[in-house]
Amino acid sequence: MIIGVTGVPVDDQEKALQFYTETLGFQTKYDMPLGNPEGDRWLTVVSPERPEGVELLLEPNRNPVTLAFQQGLMEQGFPAIIFNVADVQAEYERLNGLGVAFNGEPIDIGTAIIAIFNDTCGNLIQIMQVKSA
Repeated sequence: MIIGVTGVPVDDQEKALQFYTETLGFQTKYDMPLGNPEGDRWLTVVSPERPEGVELLLEPNRNPVTLAFQQGLMEQGFPAIIFNVADVQAEYERLNGLGVAFNGEPIDIGTAIIAIFNDTCGNLIQIMQVKSA
């Protein structure tokens, strides 16, 4: 068994697609209409480093339970998802230069270095650099 797809709720799929591809650097894997009146799509992105790896589904957030959960995470400062990076400081500087809103400078938590930013679509996202043992 492998993880094939994981999702993150977004308030606007088109805005999310632009942010996750143009700003974060992911690639579109699938973009297919679901055929519902809202115009929702099966919209996934992947890392260009692992195009056959785990897909991130940019899920339209229309469910009141999911919306409350998403808002609760945001209010409490918890990330909806964590992305691994080789160098948090370098990625922080790159994204900061593109106008990404971070919650603060990268911090060293002992076993990793982390930074949290707003994805503009209702979520906080954490980037993490795991330290070598």
